[in-house]
Amino acid sequence: MALGSNLAGAYGSSEALLEEALARFPSVGLKILERSGWWRSAAWPDPNGPEYRNGVALVEAAAGPDEVLAALLRLEADMGRERVGRNAARTLDLDLIAHGRRVLDRPGLVVPHPRAHQRLFVMGPLAQIASDWVHPVLGRTAADLAADATVGTDAAPAA
Repeated sequence: MALGSNLAGAYGSSEALLEEALARFPSVGLKILERSGWWRSAAWPDPNGPEYRNGVALVEAAAGPDEVLAALLRLEADMGRERVGRNAARTLDLDLIAHGRRVLDRPGLVVPHPRAHQRLFVMGPLAQIASDWVHPVLGRTAADLAADATVGTDAAPAA
């Protein structure tokens, strides 16, 4: 699971909002096995927007990918996410990066996430906690993908 925020909403800071999202994972059937620290990066594609905080959590889910995605979307909405446009600033962005070794490509659900491997703000945190994770399609590790990421290349652990 990838988490991101660049609008704190009612939570005071993006980090506080992301921590609350993690705290709510069990209530939607997601058991956190491990999580990264928070990373910071400029807004994309317009770097003049509020800076992002991102992280990754490895979770265990009894539900299938459709149900997990639906739970993530409900959690986003419950925490104030309003979908106003592609790449718009947001309180909470939860992405299903992978679901085991499954490969799916159908309307409304693509697993693994079709662009996660390009994003340092996803692969960096993932490499921090599971550097040997292997992308189900590309056959490359999180560490290798982080080294070759082309989007969000300014991403770094938040101090």
